[in-house]
Amino acid sequence: MSHYTDGLTQLGRPTQQPAHPDEAVLERVANPQTGTAYVVRFTQPEFTSLCPMTGQPDFAHLVIDYVPGDWLVESKSLKLFLQSFRNHGAFHEDCTVSIGKRLADLLAPRWLRIGGYWYPRGGMPIDVFWQTGAAPGDVWIPNQGVPGYRGRG
Repeated sequence: MSHYTDGLTQLGRPTQQPAHPDEAVLERVANPQTGTAYVVRFTQPEFTSLCPMTGQPDFAHLVIDYVPGDWLVESKSLKLFLQSFRNHGAFHEDCTVSIGKRLADLLAPRWLRIGGYWYPRGGMPIDVFWQTGAAPGDVWIPNQGVPGYRGRG
């Protein structure tokens, strides 16, 4: 392990999946490229949560982009955090925005956005987008690349 991993509690050891997002421990590491503008992208194509009304599973393709400041999210902790929604009942909007806000609070990035591309519920897909503010002009931010839902047509 390096000095970048000092203080991490989950990396390199067995870790239980948190039962609820509030119990999930998100961890961060120092950005070794502080002062350099670049984008970090996490894609979670098999995100799951529960409908808070019916208890039925909901599925989404999440794309999280951020321009780091002093911190990077530790990826194992992010995976466990996202998995903690598996048995959590919340609307699509709440899941998507709360994930974005929790990451923004932890990392204090120069910029962060999340796209929640939800699969249809009741025949209608719901896509949810949130960002911390205007995108910085000094970095290339690619399109999230997730097409709108087209069904079988």
